[in-house]
Amino acid sequence: MRKGAKKRSASQRAAASKPDQPAEDTSVATSQAPRGGGTDAGGPRTKRAKASRRAAEPAEPEFVEDKRNLEDLWMAAFPVGTEWDQMDTLYQIKWNFSNLEEAFEEGGLLYGRRVYLFGCTEPQLVSYRGESKIIYIPAVVAVVSPFPPSDKIGIKSVQRESEEIVPMKQMKMDWVPYIPFDDRGRQVDRLKSEIFILSCTQRRAALKHLKIDTVKKYEYCLPYFNDPLREDEDEQSTVVPILYPAEPKPVFCEYDWVLDEYEDFAENLIKEEELSEDQKEAFTAYVKEKVKEAKKANREAREARRKALEEMNEEMRLAYENMRIYKFYPVQTPDTPDISNCKAPFVNRYYRRAHEVL
Repeated sequence: MRKGAKKRSASQRAAASKPDQPAEDTSVATSQAPRGGGTDAGGPRTKRAKASRRAAEPAEPEFVEDKRNLEDLWMAAFPVGTEWDQMDTLYQIKWNFSNLEEAFEEGGLLYGRRVYLFGCTEPQLVSYRGESKIIYIPAVVAVVSPFPPSDKIGIKSVQRESEEIVPMKQMKMDWVPYIPFDDRGRQVDRLKSEIFILSCTQRRAALKHLKIDTVKKYEYCLPYFNDPLREDEDEQSTVVPILYPAEPKPVFCEYDWVLDEYEDFAENLIKEEELSEDQKEAFTAYVKEKVKEAKKANREAREARRKALEEMNEEMRLAYENMRIYKFYPVQTPDTPDISNCKAPFVNRYYRRAHEVL
């Protein structure tokens, strides 16, 4: 072994003494080959050179469609009253609200005006991709007003006996300025936005830590609005919703204190097996109490509206008189279901009907 080592050392010394004949080291030869090498010793070098030239060639230009300035406006307006588990399905369809965007352009219906927007959804049976199915159709309500139409939220459903009117902030909602895409690089406090959206900061991930009743309240929320110039329908209503906690199941009905009589009303429910005979007296007393409460509420509502009108100045009166409500539905595209027969001016029990449907 030692002799062999000496022979190799001598061989190396001999090779070093002959510079015209370099040692056969393919790794060195490959790495130091000329850039334009041939096919014999430069096969690997030629491939690397070709790859380098291909990398140096300019790439095909990629065309990215610019975002429209108000493209996400309809999504930014919180869809009040929509079930949380339906939120994802709402955005799976590529709804197009270009009509809403165009309304804010010069010459448009909402151009240069202060507008407050909130979203809503309307489940409808429509034909979509060859089958009939229930689709949550989004709509955006635009309220043209110099001031927020309300800072309250109504919580009401047929399952809830009473109605609640609570501050928006209690449900983590508020009117906030909408920032168009073109202005999102600027400081928000320097913008003079005329578009405000109803926003909700409640995180869906935190819902599991809330009580079921609290979570359900979000599904029963309705944007509240009280126009002192307009007589409330409830002020003149003589119908009282009744939810009597009977066993084995509660009794749900409506009692009209003008058309109905307490005894006859209870007897009819007994005949229909909605109420048992032994519950008749307690049920009648319950209905009388609810009627008394409803009459008192109507009187108080009329008095409150009368007082508000007396204290209202001329500027405020004109603002309410000129307030306009518009309801926007998505425009038809090849990717969306046909909703032409689903459009309706009704907003909710507080706003009632929109002045125009688009």
